[in-house]
Amino acid sequence: MTPKLLVLDVDGTLLNEQRALTARTIATVKKVQQMGVKVAIASGRPTHGLVRIAMNLDLPVYGGFVIAYNGAKVISASDQTVLMRRSIDPEQLTFLESKAKKIGCSLLTYHNGEIVTDNPSHPRVQMEAAINNMTIREVSDFSIMVDFQPTEVVLIGDNQEEMDKLDNKWQRKLAGTNSVLTSGPGFLEVQGKGVDKSSAVAVLVKHLGITPEDVMAIGDGVADVGMLQSAHFSVAMGNAPESVRRCADRITTPNTEDGCAAAIEQYILTEVQQTEIPLDALNEQSASTLMGNLGIQYTYADAARVEATMPVDHRTRQPFGILHGGATLALAETVAGLGSMIACPPECFVVGQQVSGNHISSAHEGDTVRAVATAVHIGRSTHVWNVDVFTSTEKLVSSIRVVNSVMLKK
Repeated sequence: MTPKLLVLDVDGTLLNEQRALTARTIATVKKVQQMGVKVAIASGRPTHGLVRIAMNLDLPVYGGFVIAYNGAKVISASDQTVLMRRSIDPEQLTFLESKAKKIGCSLLTYHNGEIVTDNPSHPRVQMEAAINNMTIREVSDFSIMVDFQPTEVVLIGDNQEEMDKLDNKWQRKLAGTNSVLTSGPGFLEVQGKGVDKSSAVAVLVKHLGITPEDVMAIGDGVADVGMLQSAHFSVAMGNAPESVRRCADRITTPNTEDGCAAAIEQYILTEVQQTEIPLDALNEQSASTLMGNLGIQYTYADAARVEATMPVDHRTRQPFGILHGGATLALAETVAGLGSMIACPPECFVVGQQVSGNHISSAHEGDTVRAVATAVHIGRSTHVWNVDVFTSTEKLVSSIRVVNSVMLKK
């Protein structure tokens, strides 16, 4: 399938055991966005803990999304617009605090880049702050000092048996008002009613004007089950427990072996190369890049030929009113780059190596030039493209040779 929306869990899926993004994963997620697929990262982490990951994957550049708190908050990565948020009624904090103290648990919540807690020295609080790059603020009376509407309250304890009992009890008692989830050993999360990743994905489906059949999801944990089941096509990580694997359409390799990147390569990138290239989406996504600033628009693309236009105006002309040679070279690199991305195997990525041009005649302000890139050589390690640039009257302006290197993802 070629999805319009790809939803990726973070810990255990996108990130390896060192909680890091590998070069292969970054390149693959960027490439699938360049091909027109929207990407959302979905995690139990707070929003603040996902910002750096979203930026490393270029989600703000390509109009991606961030699903935080296991679905309680959905934001646009490009402008931080909140598309959905479900919070906890502050009046419930007194009840939550009394039950936590009864079984010896500490409490924490998140607010403006801070972890607010009654036990700042607890190792799990320290770990949570480090993972999400947040500071810790201690409060002596949690239910009183939390004077904002929290998105999530987390109980942290060392007596897992007591926490499991409370989890089972609250699943029944709070079902009408809150969602309860054990997200890991010693963590019991309480959120607003109806919070899960699948409901957050439904918000994005409506926002994008697509259907559930346009969604693909990859995950590894219990919190991902609803998302995996509701997506048209789903992949479980090789490190996922058996109960999660049973809910997915396919199984990929573990996160220690770049399983997320491998699934994207196998089930999307290979398919995208065999289908019509979504030029409208590519042009829209490039609006804030150099390509957009120069007014470049793709008009045709396949595995052997790519075309694009560029206006000769105040952005691309020299002071005396003719097309700037540097803008012409940028246009050539743009069309050759897309061509190489289409022709490149899923396990590889492309970087520009060399561009050289012969400028033959002038194009004047007010005209629109057209670049035509044709493949000269598509090899395992290099791609060579010839790019001819014409005026609107088909006069040849420049003939340019572009060489791109093909590199294996690591």
